[in-house]
Amino acid sequence: MAERSRGQQSDGPDPKAIIAEAMRKRDAGTPRAAIPAIRAALETHPDHLRLWHVLGLMYRADEDSANAIEAFTRAVAIAPRDPKVTHALARVTMEAGRPATDLFDKARQYSPADGSVIMGRAAAQSAVGDIEAAIADLDDLLGSNPLWIEGQELLANLRWMNGERDHFTAGFERALATHPSNQGLWFKLINALCQVGRFNAADTVVERARKYVTDVRVLDISEAICASEVGDPDRADRLFDRVVPYTEMPLAVRYMRHMLRTGRPEQAAKCGEERMQDADANEMWPYLGLAWRMTDDPRWDWLERDERLIKTYDIGERVDMTAFAEHLRTLHVLKADMAGQSVRGGTQTDGPLFARADPEIRELRAAIVDTVTAHMHTLAPIDSDHPVLRHSPGPFQFGGSWSVRLAGAGRHTNHIHPRGWYSSALYVSLPLQEDFGEPPAGWLAFGKPPEELGLDLEPFEIVEPKVGTLALFPSIMWHGTIPFDAGERLTVAFDVQAPISP
Repeated sequence: MAERSRGQQSDGPDPKAIIAEAMRKRDAGTPRAAIPAIRAALETHPDHLRLWHVLGLMYRADEDSANAIEAFTRAVAIAPRDPKVTHALARVTMEAGRPATDLFDKARQYSPADGSVIMGRAAAQSAVGDIEAAIADLDDLLGSNPLWIEGQELLANLRWMNGERDHFTAGFERALATHPSNQGLWFKLINALCQVGRFNAADTVVERARKYVTDVRVLDISEAICASEVGDPDRADRLFDRVVPYTEMPLAVRYMRHMLRTGRPEQAAKCGEERMQDADANEMWPYLGLAWRMTDDPRWDWLERDERLIKTYDIGERVDMTAFAEHLRTLHVLKADMAGQSVRGGTQTDGPLFARADPEIRELRAAIVDTVTAHMHTLAPIDSDHPVLRHSPGPFQFGGSWSVRLAGAGRHTNHIHPRGWYSSALYVSLPLQEDFGEPPAGWLAFGKPPEELGLDLEPFEIVEPKVGTLALFPSIMWHGTIPFDAGERLTVAFDVQAPISP
């Protein structure tokens, strides 16, 4: 489609060059820096479709959904049938916290085969509490398109979040009944079961899959993981030996888990130490820390016990937590916890919380940006070898943001966030002390490994929850919530990506 640029001047800025530079800055993590040049170009090219589109993309990457909606709306006015801009407007409208199902329906008219549009529509339905309709629509679509694996994954996740735990993988099973030789279906079914800790069921699926799947190594890896997790160490040993070398980081991590669980921390440490410089080492560091701790290696103190790593801040003076809690509760529309997440006995919001356009969220986000910025300056001096302390202060982006609402006896299992640099817990509302139970019930605990590893290691630090307190800690540090007796524990959490180097 030719760009329309009424009033274009021949000596104006080159839109193609500005767009290319903007996308470079977005990919480098600094989308905000691209906005002034795009806006200047639009003064000369006021009806340039792609300039408006890219302006919206920059605002969206900066989680400024209100301005992104304005830019995409202008783009849709210029090209109302363009599939890219109609989808972009629907997506950012949903992220802003506004109803978007109708916009996704319009986007689908111009891109009927685009699975991301269909998945976005399901997310938009769920966001307004209409998850049953999302499930029904997706299930109907998959009945005639059973090999759409991303759709099958989404359907399983939606069913899990809706509390349909006994048959959340029914879509996969229906597809495999007619397409038993599709390897992708088998592997994603196994992964879906492992993701929620159903390793016995996954083990059974692996056995069934061997009749049809030709990628024996992947099946051996899957069975090794299941055997370790269900407590069959001899079988796991044989299978892990069969799939060496552990070239993939997820496999290396699973091997380290198995070594730790079976009392062989030296082997776990050796595996991790060989991968300390890998680009995806964040997934491995928490297990290497456990191995070093179990073998009294002084590098554990270097990795996790530096006093700079865990800090708390009071932002209650900047945000009215009582009023904010009332707003936050309206966003918890799901019935149950999400698949693969740490929440037990509670709910978690879906989508990037900080992208919402609600004034309450914007106010909180601004306070958190200021706090994280100040926190980065407390981490000096830089340690170029440390996975957390190696980064200098600089521009940053959030890698995710959400709210968790726990009920009585609810908790977070001990977990990590391998895709983040720093993670967090902001306490918005807490039960009365008599409902919480005896301290440290409900406290945030650091250093205790997942229960399923069976390791006799207690937290090395705990943080008392207080309304308005924001705890910041490394994403690769084990953390979880000590269970409490009764009441509501309402929090906001987010991941910070490593800051951009100056």
